[in-house]
Amino acid sequence: MAKILLINPMVREEDVPRHVPYGMALLASIAMREGHQVQVYDHNAWRKGADMLEQVCTADDWDVIATGGITTAYGSIKEIVSIAQRICPRAVVMLGGGVLTSLPRDMMTWLHPVDVGAVGEAFETFPEMLTAVDQAKAAVEAAVEATGDGSPNALFKHTIDWSAIAGTVSRDAQGELKFSAERKLIEDLDTLPYPAWELFPLEEVYFPNSQVLYSEEGMQASRRLDINGSYGCSMICRYCYHLGIAGDMRYTEDDEGKTQVEFDKPGTYTRSIRYHSPEYIVNLAKYAQERFDINFVAFLDENLMTMNRASGGTWLPEICRLWKEKGLQPDYLREGRERTEDWTGVLWSGTSHATLVDKDILADMREAGCSYLIYGYESFSPHVMKTVGKGASPTTNERSFFWTLESGIRPLPNQIIGFPVEDFDSIRQNMAAWDKLGIQSKPFIATPYPGSEWFTVYRDRLIEQYGGDLEAFILALGDATSATGVISENFNAVELLGLRELMVARDYRGIDAYEKVWRKHHNIAEGEPSTLVKKPKPKTRLKVAS
Repeated sequence: MAKILLINPMVREEDVPRHVPYGMALLASIAMREGHQVQVYDHNAWRKGADMLEQVCTADDWDVIATGGITTAYGSIKEIVSIAQRICPRAVVMLGGGVLTSLPRDMMTWLHPVDVGAVGEAFETFPEMLTAVDQAKAAVEAAVEATGDGSPNALFKHTIDWSAIAGTVSRDAQGELKFSAERKLIEDLDTLPYPAWELFPLEEVYFPNSQVLYSEEGMQASRRLDINGSYGCSMICRYCYHLGIAGDMRYTEDDEGKTQVEFDKPGTYTRSIRYHSPEYIVNLAKYAQERFDINFVAFLDENLMTMNRASGGTWLPEICRLWKEKGLQPDYLREGRERTEDWTGVLWSGTSHATLVDKDILADMREAGCSYLIYGYESFSPHVMKTVGKGASPTTNERSFFWTLESGIRPLPNQIIGFPVEDFDSIRQNMAAWDKLGIQSKPFIATPYPGSEWFTVYRDRLIEQYGGDLEAFILALGDATSATGVISENFNAVELLGLRELMVARDYRGIDAYEKVWRKHHNIAEGEPSTLVKKPKPKTRLKVAS
């Protein structure tokens, strides 16, 4: 069976490593279930530099070196595959995850060391790729034994026909990219094994970084692991990319007959809503408690409330019921007393949605141990919210905030500025909402990540901002705290960063003063709308195919 080295690339280098890569942990578990020998080097956890990467690549005679992740890990991935090819020319270099799926043709063009990529969901593609490696390796070794000609270490990877495996992109003998048939999403998520958390440095790195500054309970978490209970989301948020796991990925052909992978375009949306059963989720949490002694679970789901709505309102209540039945509910909540240092159980957190949440489910969640919920409020400006595609309004944002606070769960409001129609009115509306709710937020900057609708719409503008070099934009992408790609029609990067500082300082006077300068520069008289574009009209409600 194949000897596999999985390398987790570096990401969010400005912060300590906090999250075990869930998808890689699942793929490792799947590969081991198939009988393969798997080793992991968590480059993001250890952060030991290129010298350590080279040592790891020389540590064994690897058949496969595989990496992948989100788009913001591209710079690290580029370094990893270059070292892998140079140090281990015999090994098949594989790439997967959102970084590839969002831009497969571009990524395979930039990353020459990659032999084959898994486009879309890799749960079935990856083990089939490993089987192909085993078969090719065995065939070469058999030929060497039969003829005595050649070496068992010959480059067997060049004999593999990747086009026979759905969901792959590779190169033919002439170097042309070849896309195989599209890989369909798996229907029953409960067939997945539990993540191979044990292959990652839990005690050395991840548990010491368990604390999250989102609630008092979260700040005191000491042994946290993350769980993904679902894949997909019913929303069409135009700044968001669903990693090709929400049914939004389509294979098309361009005018030259070349295969292209496309995602959301204006007016064309599909969504596949998939979620683990409550039994799988709670049993996984119980397993993590018994094996790793965890006391906190963070749900990575894009939106817990979407899944609850898709299930007819039964999913979250059943998770809460089983959480208590399996003994995971924190004892101080079960006993109705204040939390003390010697409490037992497992607290948890996740995501919510302003229009889908209700008081009853919040009460159930808090009783079961939910500590905080992250809300993507994005904006409190009506005309901005109409363009986002989320279906929320300032009223539903405010209502969900107070409902959550009253339930005993801490609401975490995520905000964004720099949307295409952002203007001085929306800036002030956000600040007024903060004052009303008694909150402080430092907004992210609207960033069109590859795979999102707004990346498709504004791609040419983004490339222009980087002197015609798309790869330079990809290398610059981070966690949206800086203005790496401006899509605002009214403000440039300097203005957005400055306005954000004035917002955080609640400096209404400074914003008023700059608006006068801005109006003079754009020849817009006082009293006229403070925008260079027309404000949007309400759109018809999206019908989602699931």
